[in-house]
Amino acid sequence: MTDASIARADFESDLSVKIRSVEMIPLHIPFHAPFQIATARESSRDFLEVLIVRIHTDQGVFGIGETQAWRRQGSAELLPNLMHSIHAQFEPLLIGRSPFEVNAIMHDLNATLYNSLYAQAAIGDALYDLIGKFLNVPVHALLGGKCRDRVRVGAVLSMKPSAEELVESAQAFYDRGFRHFGLKIGIDPTADLRNAEALRQAFGDDIVLRVDANASLNFDAASSLLRKLEPFDIDVAEQPVAIWDVDGLAALANSVAMPIMADESVSTDHSLLEIIKKRAATVVQTKTAKNGGIHYIRRLWNLAEAAGMRIYPGNHPSTSVATSAVAQMCSASPTPVMEGVFAVGVSGALADDIAENPIRPVDGEIPLPDGPGLGVTLDEDKLAKYRATD
Repeated sequence: MTDASIARADFESDLSVKIRSVEMIPLHIPFHAPFQIATARESSRDFLEVLIVRIHTDQGVFGIGETQAWRRQGSAELLPNLMHSIHAQFEPLLIGRSPFEVNAIMHDLNATLYNSLYAQAAIGDALYDLIGKFLNVPVHALLGGKCRDRVRVGAVLSMKPSAEELVESAQAFYDRGFRHFGLKIGIDPTADLRNAEALRQAFGDDIVLRVDANASLNFDAASSLLRKLEPFDIDVAEQPVAIWDVDGLAALANSVAMPIMADESVSTDHSLLEIIKKRAATVVQTKTAKNGGIHYIRRLWNLAEAAGMRIYPGNHPSTSVATSAVAQMCSASPTPVMEGVFAVGVSGALADDIAENPIRPVDGEIPLPDGPGLGVTLDEDKLAKYRATD
């Protein structure tokens, strides 16, 4: 046989692979420290609820994907809910099919359980990981090829009792090379102004400063606060008003000088189209679980780019699995994505990781994993340590 015929035979063998089973691994991964935001205290449980999905094939290769049980508005997911959706609704649609049918599979999942993006995210990303492993290429090669090797990351600053403590926490990130900061706002406008001023006094123009109210403010409160924050050179204000108030978001974008970012208001391409048509934001944030993983997020990025929006590819607190999924998309993007991508998770929100080769920031940047698929190998001891038992 010629080299070409051997390669073709190997590829045809890959295409004949079938999904054999779907394994779910529920995890409770501790937060590094209490994390306060306007609409919830995420550390009230002291841990993040993570679901790792492993899709096994009849050829012994498996792919991994990650989602989170994010209990705040816009999702309100619980680990048992996610696991039931995957086991009862998705697994029967997966068994016996080729992972290379990713487009058809994702279409069928959504048709069966519409808008179940948190559950679909882990399935879709595991399929991409599987395809990359079978072809022995990183996921970014499946998305069009590598355009960048590293991605600059950002730090989210939790609310603190005093401006001094806030600056101290920011300094620790700054010393590690972080230059992009997200400041949580939305509870006490006096403290919000004091904190923004303290950060500018401490770091001057050396940092990019963003604010995030996590959809906690009404229109009047948001308009008043953002106007007062304008002297502190805020790069963007993230989701100041409620998820449902797209008209209010549009009015706010038209009335204040700083750019507005839509996050919680964007789930599907339909919701992003609504934002675009109403000019409710000029920046959009995507998250692996919230927006359904690689398969759906790429569609959102294409829409946003066509509309001239800046793209902020963030994440919920996450392990290296979901982090790599976003890094792979960033690497394959030929146009710039906003810097300060991974605002939580790898920047220190979680106390531990579940990967043998965890992704760590170096000088405020993370390197692109270069192994097959997502390039992340699970640590079985960590999976056992953090496995949820209730």
